[in-house]
Amino acid sequence: MKLNDDGLLIVLSGPSGVGKGTVRDALFEMEGHDLVYSVSMTTRPPRAGEVDGRDYFFVTREEFEANIRAGKMLEYAEFVDNYYGTPLDNVMNNLSAGREVVLEIEVQGAEQVRKKMPDAVFIFIAPPSLDALYKRLRARGTEPEEVIQQRIEKAKREINLAYKYDYIVVNDTVENAADKILAIIRSEHASVKRVLKQYKKMLGVE
Repeated sequence: MKLNDDGLLIVLSGPSGVGKGTVRDALFEMEGHDLVYSVSMTTRPPRAGEVDGRDYFFVTREEFEANIRAGKMLEYAEFVDNYYGTPLDNVMNNLSAGREVVLEIEVQGAEQVRKKMPDAVFIFIAPPSLDALYKRLRARGTEPEEVIQQRIEKAKREINLAYKYDYIVVNDTVENAADKILAIIRSEHASVKRVLKQYKKMLGVE
């Protein structure tokens, strides 16, 4: 008996600069899982080393807004004049095939996903401290001080929303954070709510 007929949706989110992408990369490099990464869509320009279709789907603002109007986005958010979001079809196709789908999205987007897919696993990646977060944002060297301060203020608001998540993982080191997330995913496969759901189907009990 398969525990999750429709796969498992894992939502990773947290403040900008907390290292979501780095933790996600480390998670996928670990052994003992069968995860699929759902590539997000954005209207911001690629950063050095980013590849279209691997890191993000880089589109124009007009293309993104057309997808919104057509109902083709699972979630989306706008920050510093750029959209970020998750194409719906790719997620649903992978879940229907029984795959474990990982979303790396903004906090605002995670709230939208919870409303549409409450059975997903929501993991908040938190910084060790606001000072550590500031240093990470500065080290990226991609934004002016004014934008960094905007991100810090936004991070404060987002950290206050962490109670809405199922789990909080502090990104003290990338390896520790990735290890904790993989442990969470494994434990979710044995959670009572998921296992009983499948047994009830088998027994014909609703």
